[in-house]
Amino acid sequence: MLEFLSQNLLWWHWIIFGILLITVEIFIGTFFMLGLGLAAILVGTVDGLLSISLEMELTLWMILSLIAIFIWFKYLRDKTEEKSGQSDYAIASEGIVEESIAANGRGKVKFDIPVLGNTKWHATAKADIPTGSRVKIVQIKGQLIEVEVI
Repeated sequence: MLEFLSQNLLWWHWIIFGILLITVEIFIGTFFMLGLGLAAILVGTVDGLLSISLEMELTLWMILSLIAIFIWFKYLRDKTEEKSGQSDYAIASEGIVEESIAANGRGKVKFDIPVLGNTKWHATAKADIPTGSRVKIVQIKGQLIEVEVI
């Protein structure tokens, strides 16, 4: 089989293979196959210019593919992170009291950054806190947030 391929695999087969990989990339949209396709097109170009052996073609394609994968994961991949969910709060998040909070009672606080996916929360405190005061989170108790004045 290897002998058959080394005799019948021409430079333009690599280019067609690369174009097929890039076409597959269009439908899956991960940009992973793009590097493999570009590597195959480069191998086809090098083979067309230098007439290298099948083993060298495969080695070159693997090396170029690994380089493309490395570049993708190191530099080109989307690095954005989700900020929603149950673990995106900082215990020291600060906010402003919108509805005054009586000692051991409830009020409303609007936080500067989302806490557990929302900026407005019902809050409680151990002391009276008037409207407009700056507060920070002391503890989160289920759906109720305990705050104190900064």
